[in-house]
Amino acid sequence: MSCLTVIVPCYNEEDNVTLFYQEIVKNRPFFEEKGIELELLYVDDGSVDGTALAVKKLREQDDNVHLVSLSRNFGKESAMYAGLEHADGNYVVLMEVDLQDPPSLLPEMF
Repeated sequence: MSCLTVIVPCYNEEDNVTLFYQEIVKNRPFFEEKGIELELLYVDDGSVDGTALAVKKLREQDDNVHLVSLSRNFGKESAMYAGLEHADGNYVVLMEVDLQDPPSLLPEMF
């Protein structure tokens, strides 16, 4: 089965992590139809809020949610690179956790 990894860089996004997840999983039926697993890879760029904890809570309920935690804030580009280094998917997309990139467009982008 093929896999699409959605890399989600985060810095102090505790409130947006779950909202993003709820929106992205609405696309799961589309990808399942195509035989593609949907993997979410959140990259915590040294947040000082509960971003990592929010992702860990999602991970407890969904094995397709993953977390890379950076030791401090290195900047968005470094977080994106860390996500690319850890992505397992045959396909990879970078999306903003604040929903400025609407997850509803993911099937069209694919």
